[in-house]
Amino acid sequence: MQALVRKYFPDLKPRQYQQFEQLEEIILDWNSKINVISRKDTEAFEINHLLHALAINKYQHFKIGSKVLDIGTGGGFPGVPLAILNPKCSFHLVDSIGKKIKVVQDAVEKLGLENVKAEQNRVENLKGEYRYIVSRAVAPTKQLITWTKKLQNPQHCTYLFLKGGDLTEELKEIGFRATVINISQYYKEPFFETKKIVVVKA
Repeated sequence: MQALVRKYFPDLKPRQYQQFEQLEEIILDWNSKINVISRKDTEAFEINHLLHALAINKYQHFKIGSKVLDIGTGGGFPGVPLAILNPKCSFHLVDSIGKKIKVVQDAVEKLGLENVKAEQNRVENLKGEYRYIVSRAVAPTKQLITWTKKLQNPQHCTYLFLKGGDLTEELKEIGFRATVINISQYYKEPFFETKKIVVVKA
């Protein structure tokens, strides 16, 4: 049982808790065959992957019906946990590495997530408009925004990037006003002391 997810998100439906537990089983099973997540993270999956991804929703409640893009999703983070938490939003998870998308597609199917589309593609080839664009440690903030400019919903688009460490130099370059949220205000575990969410409203 994932006690920390239940502690920090006490109002979810039993099915959602079950999906989070099932997601861990699926990812760790795949990880024994191919490198989906770092091997050292497997014992701390709930903290390093689930809670880390869900921190985005501690800051930003997604408006019902919104389209969310996860670029460089890897093994499905932060997109899959956010999709479990937000069943009334639609999620598009993209990565250029085929074997990782295969893992995500398998997880999405087994979890019955009808609000998720996962595909192997490069972000510059995508079409569409998204209200929220999320990512975890894929590329510098300026690069992520440059790649996705044409994908912003023209009325509202918020970038939410999971980052770590000192971001001073990185954020000097972006040409946008960014807000940096310390995840340690939401969670007490030491892992989150250096973890941040970079928020840019386009």
